[in-house]
Amino acid sequence: MSKMSIDPVRHAPNGPTMGTRWSALFFAPPEFDPATVQADLQAAVDAVDAQMSTWRPDSDLMCLNAAPVGAWQDIPSDLARVLTVGLAIGRASGGAFDIGQGEAVRAWGFGPATADPQAIRAAMQAPHRPVHAVLELDGGRVRKIAPISLDLNGIAKGHGVDRLAEVLSANGILDALVGIDGEMRAMGLGPGGRPWTVAVEAPDHHRRAPHSILTLQDVAVATSGDYRHWVTVQGRDLSHTMDPARGAPLLAPPASVTVIAPTCAEADAWATALMVKGVDAGADLARQAGIDALFLTRDDTGVVQGIGVGKLFSSKSAATAPAVGD
Repeated sequence: MSKMSIDPVRHAPNGPTMGTRWSALFFAPPEFDPATVQADLQAAVDAVDAQMSTWRPDSDLMCLNAAPVGAWQDIPSDLARVLTVGLAIGRASGGAFDIGQGEAVRAWGFGPATADPQAIRAAMQAPHRPVHAVLELDGGRVRKIAPISLDLNGIAKGHGVDRLAEVLSANGILDALVGIDGEMRAMGLGPGGRPWTVAVEAPDHHRRAPHSILTLQDVAVATSGDYRHWVTVQGRDLSHTMDPARGAPLLAPPASVTVIAPTCAEADAWATALMVKGVDAGADLARQAGIDALFLTRDDTGVVQGIGVGKLFSSKSAATAPAVGD
């Protein structure tokens, strides 16, 4: 048998989801048929979108938002799983990660509708209660004990990445790199038995370029930043990340925060939480919680600096971060 007939074949399936695209990269024997895996991967992210989208009025999340206060609602197990993680990280972050910001997100134009000044004023004036104080989970059912509008945009893509990884594992693929937008999860090892390489994007509004390179094995990475989605108010660009205390976009966030965690849902949520906390308080929280994070800041001249927290990042911005997850 020739060498070519036994060499693993590179596969890179991808498809649409949540307004962007999902992707996977893995190698398999020549006889492997990728069609079934492609269909399974697409079905997995389609299910996440059907359950957690705020752009689909018939999603399970929007049905929960529309449900009356006090009424128990049956929800799919994946939605219950994401709500559980979201509530836990909300508590651990002191409310910096808050899945109850649906009204503020929509008011400022980060949902299906455009920004509404009257809705903005209402969101900023509304009394704020931590979401874990008004949402009760009981296995596969949930109820609101006070009015609240949930938004899972800070964790749903991360969960979608985890679902991609689970689908590949169920199909016997243990070495792969999967992602949705900038959220990634590295499974096993890449080509040549080396860790997978993932770029941390430079926080630039106008171009896509790497700031640094991570080498990852059996961990996930997510980045939250101020440079891809924003609104301009009175000549000032405001990040899509909400400040739960104000019901409004963050005023002076870091340029970006990158977090490495065991799952992409956790990395996604923690990256948002640390953006909300800011560099100093966020770095303190990351140290206390044992989180590996890279904060990127830019000064008035646009110069970017990095502050690393945790054993996987140095205290200074580096061109290449060490291998992690070994």
